[in-house]
Amino acid sequence: MTKGEPRLLYLYAEETKNMFLLFVYLMTEYSLHSEIKDWYMVSGDELEVKVEDFIVDILRGSLLIEIQTGNFSCVKKKLAKLLFNNQVRLVYPIPKLKWIVHVNRSGEFVRRRKSPKKGKLIDLFNELVHAPSLIKNRNFSLEVLLIEEEELRCYAGGGSWRRRGVNVKDRKLLRVFDRFVFEDSRDFLEFLPKELDECFTNKVLALELGIGKKKNELLFDVS
Repeated sequence: MTKGEPRLLYLYAEETKNMFLLFVYLMTEYSLHSEIKDWYMVSGDELEVKVEDFIVDILRGSLLIEIQTGNFSCVKKKLAKLLFNNQVRLVYPIPKLKWIVHVNRSGEFVRRRKSPKKGKLIDLFNELVHAPSLIKNRNFSLEVLLIEEEELRCYAGGGSWRRRGVNVKDRKLLRVFDRFVFEDSRDFLEFLPKELDECFTNKVLALELGIGKKKNELLFDVS
């Protein structure tokens, strides 16, 4: 082995590790994730960039942009580490309108229906309660997209008991209705009803907003 070979082997190992991380990252995405990424990116953006020990969806100058279509608890540790030295924006879609498409095990179309559930902007608190420290970090910002989504389902005999053996195979972006950016914790005060008294409790706030108490605890803390 020559003098320079250990360094070359190290660089090769690091590059192989990065490629493996990127491969695993891409294989676990729904179509919704990559389609939002394509919709969101602008000229000059860099995609799938390694920052510190993580793969970041979009690098826009010094801003790191992460798209999360699922539970915030899955990314809170990653974001917490990145926020030490970076400006990070989390992009989160809420399906204002959702279509459910059922296919059989062969992938053949069975039926398509509209979901009775209609997402609202305030639904973001369902996820924020799992990572409440994020919104008070000065390096953090949140962008919420209200979207039209198509969810592909197939009966496979496994999965969650609530779905009775029906698995979600894919999620697809059909349209973006609107977008809302929260750059500071005080921005969340826009959710407070205008008629609310200066002094109020979680119970009062829940009644005014028409939601459960758990959803507004974070908002109450910010206010």
